[in-house]
Amino acid sequence: MPMIDLAFRLMGMRIPVDHGYAVYAAINRVVPELHDAKDIGVHPVRGRFDGDGCLLLSPASRLIIRTPDDRIREFLKLAGKTLEVDGHRFRLGVPELRALRSAVALVARLVTIKGFMEAGEFIEAAQRQLEAMSVTAALQLGERRTLRIKDKQVVGFEVLASELDVEGSIKLQEAGIGGRRRMGCGVFVPFQRTVQQ
Repeated sequence: MPMIDLAFRLMGMRIPVDHGYAVYAAINRVVPELHDAKDIGVHPVRGRFDGDGCLLLSPASRLIIRTPDDRIREFLKLAGKTLEVDGHRFRLGVPELRALRSAVALVARLVTIKGFMEAGEFIEAAQRQLEAMSVTAALQLGERRTLRIKDKQVVGFEVLASELDVEGSIKLQEAGIGGRRRMGCGVFVPFQRTVQQ
């Protein structure tokens, strides 16, 4: 089933930088179908770091859900709802649909692969996942990052995948790498900035 991004405008002030699990939980309260949906990805919310553990939301900030196009209806009920994420509240606007577009290079802010926390082993595990999808790409790790899930921290890395062909680029965006895609992990988008070493 073709995948599509459903982008909701966010109306609010700020959101915690580490918001993946909290956003997942907030969406799940409105759309309980998300809980068992293995084919759904939720993009990390973008904003400007305020120096105090939060991102300031801007008119360009969006809550973006990557979903098979036959599941769009389930998420439309989020429009107009107010979500609370770790004490921060924001309202969702009417969503716009965005088709996935291929790019030679894609980046994911955070990829987590269970059992792999060291760079060398991690990149080998990520490469095996690409091979299982029949996708060829050069992988480069950026910053080591963590995701807080309740009382534990999960370790992962920013990942840049380059030298992709058109088919491989779309496949990687549809399937991602690693787990916890509903919490903002392993969601790839066209590369637009430098991955830091």
